[in-house]
Amino acid sequence: MADVTLDAAGLPELTERQEKILALIIREYTNKPEPVGSKFLAETHLSNLSSATIRNEMARLEELGLLAAPHTSAGRVPTEVGYRYFVRRLLSDELLPDEKQAIDSAFAPVANDLESGLRLAATLIARNAQGAALVTSPRAVSSQYKHLALLSTQGRVVMMVLVLHGGEVRQQMLTLAEPPSQELLSAIANQLNALCEGLNAEQVRSRAKQVENELAREIIEVIADVMDEADHAPVRFAYREGVSEVLTLFTESAGAQQAIRAIEEPQVLQDIVAELPDQAIGQVRVIIGGDGRWHDIQHLGMVISRYGVPKQTTGALLVLGPTRMRYGRAVATVRHVAGLISGMLLTIYGFEYPASERTSSGQGED
Repeated sequence: MADVTLDAAGLPELTERQEKILALIIREYTNKPEPVGSKFLAETHLSNLSSATIRNEMARLEELGLLAAPHTSAGRVPTEVGYRYFVRRLLSDELLPDEKQAIDSAFAPVANDLESGLRLAATLIARNAQGAALVTSPRAVSSQYKHLALLSTQGRVVMMVLVLHGGEVRQQMLTLAEPPSQELLSAIANQLNALCEGLNAEQVRSRAKQVENELAREIIEVIADVMDEADHAPVRFAYREGVSEVLTLFTESAGAQQAIRAIEEPQVLQDIVAELPDQAIGQVRVIIGGDGRWHDIQHLGMVISRYGVPKQTTGALLVLGPTRMRYGRAVATVRHVAGLISGMLLTIYGFEYPASERTSSGQGED
């Protein structure tokens, strides 16, 4: 690309007319995945321009890497760079006010039921963004001890039930050196509940020095290990909608196969979620064709956002589909639903949202 001015993101500088032509081609191609020709644009959208002028501008956009010309057609199709330019520079909110109001109304009956709210979030994102929606359950940014129960089962085997702040429950069977009485187990649990309330894994482990009972010290170590495991466990997409429907949107089998693998074997999606800062609540990230980093999703487009309360608890919402997905609609839907789920967490769990941690909604790619 000789004599091309690039911005900080490595995208070329376009004229207003070139931007308009690029946006029209992307919108037309999104609605109908066929090459878009200059004659069609002149007849339907750009009556003030000749077909030859539009064709010259399309050729320039092709030189810049924003459009491609399939060998079987004189029309053009968007490239990943073209979509990336569109998302960064030309994206508009494609979710109408009455559609946002309909989403708000749908959430009203489940305002105090987080599980139902997360399930509904997946359904509404899939429907409004026209893609496959995946939603994670919220988890504490750092696990915090809330309550412990120790239950004698049989002989030396004890069931440990650990409840963390945010509602996560971890169970583990412990095999002790000697059969304990339930009275002893309850006394240890009461002691640790008073000693460890609100502490993270490292702080819980440090409390072992403050107890004299050897069994209690051993249990503290187990609790700290369980909390460490919870902190480093991969995210799990507990709610999924629109999976079968999104497969019909792909024009090539390679894209559909990648979508299935990404959903059923979500290591790449887990890695992407893990890269999102915990404090980036409400910000939206768009990934197109794997952004040159993730080969396993090179045929996919993805919109993802965190929801939750900074420094306390967080989860993720995402929608994926073909690279020609309607990014404006997907970004608006994901952002709006993320805000509603964050509000539910504040209401249900009584979290205090730190004013200094409020983030403005963003869009585009990291």
